[in-house]
Amino acid sequence: MQATVQLNGRVLWLSDRADAMTRQLAGESLTRAEAGPLRDQISTDEMTPAWACLAFDETLGDYVYVGLRCSEDAMDPAGVFPVRPKAVREGGFAVSVAGLRRGKGSSREASPFAEWCAGIRVVIAESFERIYAQNCQNLGLLMSTDLALAERLQAGEAVPIEAFLEDCDPLGEAIVRSGGLFGYTRRRLAGDTVAPRPAHAPGAMTYGEKLIAKALGVARVRAGDAVFVPADWRFSHEYVTPMAVSFLRHAFGDAVPALHDPASMMCFEDHLTHLDAVSADGSRPPPLVDAARRLGAVQREFCVQHDLRLHGRVAGGGSEGICHALMLERYALPGQVIVGTDSHTPHCGAVGAFAFGVGATEMANAWLTGDARLAVPGTCLVHLRSRLPEGVGAKDLALHLLHLPYIRDGRAIGQIIEFAGEAVAHLSTDERATLTNMVAEIGGLTGLVVPDAETVRYLRERRGIDFTLAPWMTSDTQASYAHVIEIDCARLGAMVASPGDPGNGVALTDLTAVVPVDIAYGGSCTGSKRDDLRACHDVLAWGLSQGHRVADGVRFYLQYGSEDVRTWCEAQGYTEVFKAAGVTMLSPGCGACVNAGPGVSRAPGEVVISAQNRNFPGRSGPGQMWLGSPATVAASALAGYIVGFDQLRRDGFVSHAVSTPGRPCGEVSQAGSGG
Repeated sequence: MQATVQLNGRVLWLSDRADAMTRQLAGESLTRAEAGPLRDQISTDEMTPAWACLAFDETLGDYVYVGLRCSEDAMDPAGVFPVRPKAVREGGFAVSVAGLRRGKGSSREASPFAEWCAGIRVVIAESFERIYAQNCQNLGLLMSTDLALAERLQAGEAVPIEAFLEDCDPLGEAIVRSGGLFGYTRRRLAGDTVAPRPAHAPGAMTYGEKLIAKALGVARVRAGDAVFVPADWRFSHEYVTPMAVSFLRHAFGDAVPALHDPASMMCFEDHLTHLDAVSADGSRPPPLVDAARRLGAVQREFCVQHDLRLHGRVAGGGSEGICHALMLERYALPGQVIVGTDSHTPHCGAVGAFAFGVGATEMANAWLTGDARLAVPGTCLVHLRSRLPEGVGAKDLALHLLHLPYIRDGRAIGQIIEFAGEAVAHLSTDERATLTNMVAEIGGLTGLVVPDAETVRYLRERRGIDFTLAPWMTSDTQASYAHVIEIDCARLGAMVASPGDPGNGVALTDLTAVVPVDIAYGGSCTGSKRDDLRACHDVLAWGLSQGHRVADGVRFYLQYGSEDVRTWCEAQGYTEVFKAAGVTMLSPGCGACVNAGPGVSRAPGEVVISAQNRNFPGRSGPGQMWLGSPATVAASALAGYIVGFDQLRRDGFVSHAVSTPGRPCGEVSQAGSGG
């Protein structure tokens, strides 16, 4: 690796001001002061929107930042999108600078890879999300949280390479100095280096730390240890598998080493199986649909070549199930390590598995080595006192957590989030999965619930497994936590998140204006489990008993998370209630959550209430998306405006004047407790 870094291109300040972005893309070089405030919390959905990720080669560089939303003026909170395709590549930029929490959201490695393909070689931000940062290192992108480095490079200074390694742990530095993860792996496979292995004396540990130590076969791990942890399961889906395959072939050519233990690998075709359904009206150009089909074909070919288990499409449309939903329903066990190419892999933490998302390079590497790179983080204990009130669910709790300052400000990034307390003890495993799943929105590495009697019940009733909890499966009383969040769950009520970010949480009782809805969507991995659909059923059954169906003008979609969930709902008689209420039922798949299925918005003025986990700009169409619990989504579909089920039962249906598209979303009060 070179000793110094010198600018060979231009600096792109990712400004919050659209005019500053436009000037830079037109060829003008701005200083940091001229660029104005930098964009905070840029999601990977903005870096590379879902449609752009249908490309999995160098053409991704044409689309970097095309979803970036910037302010046009103080009176335009909706913002504009100043970056057109190819603008960054053609602008000759080598350095890209942003504000806080760069790369939040999806684990898609397409985002840093698109930056690389567009010519970016250095990424700088006040702070980075864990998966995005690790993906950058794996690809060989230089990183720093020192914004002054951008000014030094812009001034023509040759900056020592060590300045870009200060935020790296020793393993990360070795990977960067090797030119990326594959360079490091070549050294491992050749015997030129060995993976680091902690050698601490025994001591108190959290449950998560114990699980990692057990997987490594060492007495103890501590926060800061950089390791490669052996994985019990490695899974990927059609959005990422083709890119991982292409990375392997690019790195090793025709001499790709044998895959490690193919029996513990599997693939899923779940993200794009509903794309055809939203393309019949011409809203998706045929080339886009063709590109999605190519992704599935590449994955299927890979599975046949290596004799891998594939959970794919089913007759009649859709898929067998959402990847991490099926992992929990059929495979995950307490104490296991699971890595997947989806940021919501922590879903499986509901049964006490250490599950975390990785990018394409890391998955391709895990195919070869059987292990995954991991910097052992600190643990944030979320202690949930009391019990949740009747009608308040895990989604409400998750939205409350996301708006707390500790989490909203990014201080939980990369941490293990351990959920404990009386409220957790009374949550079903389906509800626990909502909490651990949405650790991805917190920015944490994984979410964990220490396995207990409910875990044993779930495994026995859902999977026919008589599981015995091991004595080590607990957090030691003397274990050290990076932070503790205490919440009195008895004081919580139904929550929603206003458009733009899952952290925009507000209590339903604090809505000060009626918010009419056009679309209600009960789907995605946080809204399509058994308990989620049971909650929707209970709301709709009540509505039918009162003589009400889905409100006129509202399109209500419910989507099964897996074929197993569909079978169960049919056996319970739920499907008849859904149909009688006017619901459109959808086969399993990610669908609208990734802007690839019924339930997406079509125009900026459309308002959506959704049970999914993310509402970043443009993620599920151009409309205004609110997040809520399955019960809130169903109640809002009946009423035609955002409302909680308890409020609907108490106050009845409130008449309101529905305005035309482009109507205001209503005002909210954001006052809330800290944490």
